[in-house]
Amino acid sequence: MSYTFSAWRTVDLIVAAVLAVASGVIFVAWNAAYAPLSLTLAGFTPGFVGILGGVWLIGGLLVALVVRRPGAAILGEVIAASVSAIIGNQWGFTVLILGFAQGLAMELGFRLMRRNKVDFFVAAMAGAFGGLVQGTLEYVYWYPGTSPEFAMVFIASATASGAILGAGLCVLLVRALTKTGILATFGR
Repeated sequence: MSYTFSAWRTVDLIVAAVLAVASGVIFVAWNAAYAPLSLTLAGFTPGFVGILGGVWLIGGLLVALVVRRPGAAILGEVIAASVSAIIGNQWGFTVLILGFAQGLAMELGFRLMRRNKVDFFVAAMAGAFGGLVQGTLEYVYWYPGTSPEFAMVFIASATASGAILGAGLCVLLVRALTKTGILATFGR
């Protein structure tokens, strides 16, 4: 995949940056909520905490759904992860690696779906790709040595969360923004 920003309009870059920074602020709030929520979910089944991961995909998904340009998911996810890292989180700057990898995976999902008609199904596929990469990398970084059952449940939960929670939130946000008329510049 080759990406260049030469085809992007100035408004594309500005809107992408604004949405990504806003997503990064949401990441910071979600980082704070993650600890108590993960403790609650730990009682259900080992690894089910991966279901919380979809929120961390909204930077890439939201920017890609609004701007609809190749590279939008990568740019959105990396900027959002950068905001999270700069403001502060419990994982440090490792989130930049995760953000880039998740953005790349979501780009692959959007590319496979051809990006022509972006609806929930397309967003869910891109979110599932992002969630799969997110779950795999988080398992490797933060849960090495846990049981194979934990790994399977964690990665499957993260994948489902990307497809349902991440994509669902972003589709709802885009629909709400479309109703305001603010996305008219993007043909919606």
